[in-house]
Amino acid sequence: MKKYVISFIVFVCVIVWGINLTMPANAARKNSRGSGAEKQIKQADETISNLTKKFYTRELFSPEDSDNLITVKLTIDSQMDVSAEPALAPIYFKTGHLFKLREMNDEAIDCFQTILENFGDTVYAPKARQELREMGVDIKETLTINANKNDFDF
Repeated sequence: MKKYVISFIVFVCVIVWGINLTMPANAARKNSRGSGAEKQIKQADETISNLTKKFYTRELFSPEDSDNLITVKLTIDSQMDVSAEPALAPIYFKTGHLFKLREMNDEAIDCFQTILENFGDTVYAPKARQELREMGVDIKETLTINANKNDFDF
């Protein structure tokens, strides 16, 4: 009987030890996922900055440049599906501005409206609103109403 109890205790200790070994590995994997998103956001920002510089220096966009622009838009859209991080607001603005410069108005409008809908409390919201007005887009302000029962006392 004593052998069974000792064997059981050893068995439980081995399981607990194994679980403790895998926990730091799982935490490291979770942290690396977060940094992957940050890397994508940083790379998207760098790509947009480079493409904007290229536009202002009057260099022609290659097919690869056009592909990079669309890739950035898809990247930030997919990041928005995960989380509306405030770090995306400047990238959306720069991307929308570049689309506007290249006369890709539908894509530009989409970027600016995304800012208004998701990042209305950032400094980019008034800028996006102005860009949309310059493009002749009718902006409908959304009114949020937070009503309590007590607000309607008669």
